Amino acid sequence: MSKINHKTLSDVSDVLDDEVKDPWCDPENPRRIRFEDITAAAYRIRDGIIKTTCPTSHMNQEVGMQMYFKNDFLQATGSFKERGARYTLINLPEEQKKIGVIAASAGNHAQALAYHGADLGIPVTVVMPIVAPIMKVEKCKRYGARVIVRGVDIGESRIHALKLAKKSGLIYINGYDHPDILAGQGTMGLEILDQVPDLDAVVIPVGGGGLIAGCALAIKTMKPDVMVIGVEPEFCKSFSTAMLAGRPIPTLTKASLADGLTVPTVGVNAFATGAPIIDKIVSVSEAWIAIAILRLIENEKAVVEGAGAVGLAAVLAGLLPELQGKKVVLPICGGNIDTTLLGRCLERGLAAEGRLVTFSVTVSDRPGGIAELTRIIANVGASVKDIVHERAWVRQNTFSVGVRILAETRNRKHSREMFKLLKENYEEVTVLGFYESPQDYVSGNLNSEKFDNIDDENPFEGKMNRQYNQDLQSDESSHEEEEGEGEGDSTDSGTSTLALATPDLKGASVEELKKLLSKADISRLMESSAAKN
Repeated sequence: MSKINHKTLSDVSDVLDDEVKDPWCDPENPRRIRFEDITAAAYRIRDGIIKTTCPTSHMNQEVGMQMYFKNDFLQATGSFKERGARYTLINLPEEQKKIGVIAASAGNHAQALAYHGADLGIPVTVVMPIVAPIMKVEKCKRYGARVIVRGVDIGESRIHALKLAKKSGLIYINGYDHPDILAGQGTMGLEILDQVPDLDAVVIPVGGGGLIAGCALAIKTMKPDVMVIGVEPEFCKSFSTAMLAGRPIPTLTKASLADGLTVPTVGVNAFATGAPIIDKIVSVSEAWIAIAILRLIENEKAVVEGAGAVGLAAVLAGLLPELQGKKVVLPICGGNIDTTLLGRCLERGLAAEGRLVTFSVTVSDRPGGIAELTRIIANVGASVKDIVHERAWVRQNTFSVGVRILAETRNRKHSREMFKLLKENYEEVTVLGFYESPQDYVSGNLNSEKFDNIDDENPFEGKMNRQYNQDLQSDESSHEEEEGEGEGDSTDSGTSTLALATPDLKGASVEELKKLLSKADISRLMESSAAKN
């Protein structure tokens, strides 16, 4: 294995920007891959890639279709990128394998190259932007790659990597547009056909376009009637923009939960290969991506990054009504989500579904004031996640305190039931965060003042909320005990003892009645025992 001069890798000042070009991805001469390239890739990577599962979903009844999840987030490095990375490395000329390769990536592509480069004995250098998660940077190092952190974004990292490639003889590998990358990603399409041979449609995440191009070619070649639908984040519509323009063009992007799909310009080879055979492209909002991540964790026990969840997000958002009753495969293609981002996604998903709400209530600042508030919330079965006292901002009453609460409920109806109880018991209740739909969440349409249907709610009509209410349980148990004592002989000794001991019960509490009933039972047992003797 050849040694790379580290000084060369750090100094590229003598390489002009005009000289920075990727010969494998030429806009003037795009390369369309063939079906034979995909089958060759499938054969050559078969021993180094996991054939991931494609089980049926637990949400089929809810969405009204037969969904299958292609779980490629279960690959060794957590994403489908390994398919293309391994095939590209295997296809290198022997001399180039000794020199090595270089790539620019903020995550999955870098990890896939580093992992399979180590496995195949090929030196790998990755240039990562300063915004790349520390966890992913460290993983690349552990896999044996040389990591260079350079550039404020992936665009600057790419330019630096191309300069290094030109100066040091390394081959630059584009993570979504190199022809061998496309062929490798297409092997997922072959596996899908093998695992769900009678599918009607496949819904594929779209960023740079490599995955959908390869899979569309594989699936459409074997089954032309299968619908191929792409899903991109609302904050980066680069592929749909390219389809409207007829060619890849730079697209304005914003930070997204599906950060792996925010590629400003789709690949020229990917576009040339995939655009003619893709049936439809839709875009999904951040709220639906968050809900999809939440649903996958709750229902499928799958921890998935935003880019891997956009297919389900499109289904849940109702963007694909033509798939109702159909057999549909959704690739869950990545699971490398940061812990902090995962927590953010889960909270946003709960908020968008109306299951996480925040509100403020003005209560008495005397002992027991906040206890009474939390008792009302507990009695309806809601869970307090956070609570803050705000004394300085309550101007109406010196002896009151503002309490801001973050609470979790079962669903929107449950939230409205809780709000009704609060409004019945307190004069000042301000809802700070409750949304009637994910669309309201996206647009910031806070439903704080208009609760047209809140008066129609009956929190304790069914059994669900009643089981949490301690007051109702005490009243019901007392009522049952009184009914039990009323049945049978009116001359019962226990009843007589109770009546004699308490000639006036009008002011007695429930607990006092329980104690008296208990004493009556003891007296009755003693009299019964004496009679037997």
